Amino acid sequence: MADLSINTKYKMLSGHEIPALGFGVDSARAYRNEGPCAEAIKKSGISRNELFLTSKVPPRSMGYEQAKSSINSSFSQTGLDYIDLYLIHAPYGGKEGRLGAWRALVEAQQAGRIRSIGVSNYGVHHLDELESYIHELETEHGKGKGGEISVGQWELHPWLARPEIVKWCQKRGVVMEAYCPIVRNQRAGEPVLQPLVKKYGKTASQILLRWSLQKGFVPLPKSVTLSRIEENAKLYDFQLADDKMKSLETGEYAPCSWDPTTSDD
Repeated sequence: MADLSINTKYKMLSGHEIPALGFGVDSARAYRNEGPCAEAIKKSGISRNELFLTSKVPPRSMGYEQAKSSINSSFSQTGLDYIDLYLIHAPYGGKEGRLGAWRALVEAQQAGRIRSIGVSNYGVHHLDELESYIHELETEHGKGKGGEISVGQWELHPWLARPEIVKWCQKRGVVMEAYCPIVRNQRAGEPVLQPLVKKYGKTASQILLRWSLQKGFVPLPKSVTLSRIEENAKLYDFQLADDKMKSLETGEYAPCSWDPTTSDD
């Protein structure tokens, strides 16, 4: 495994880069935090190209026209020239809604408003459906005109490792973001973590974030506490040995959040 650092970035299929640790800004229409996130970017004094902003098409805005409106609203609320990454938040809205929303993202990307596009909470059957649609668009309009799934975002941790989705994405070069990477701190006392906490002198959260990094994911730890944010970034002075990584293969399927991947909508 290549050495990781706080500055590590991955190149996406879009050609753009994404930080390997999600201390960019993860917003969404559904979170109603796009405006405040954009304001924070402007006030930070940090160059815009050093910050990474994500937003998402909400489940209520699936479909071509609705997604276009959602994207336009994002720019109205943020006042930004571009958004780094825009995802479909969940695979709801039926096939027509999903594919229409994707077409809206592709058009916004081709117009230069969005740099990279992807999905969130898609099951393998949803991914297969989208891949087929991308091929259809390319057949109709030319190579590259169907867009590319640069990023997929899922709840990922040792109690929800999603091996089938991981295999699908790795085969195609899709960057995987992991939300709830520390399981909302609900698993800190798990027996499987305690020997690792002791061996490495790290917190359970740091062990879980390091696991995520070594799996090749982009973990998205959430915190508003400065000390916790700093703790979550101290992940680069240790590495979990292969047998320790294997010890975290629990085989469980235990979401701590919603799980739209199973939707047959």
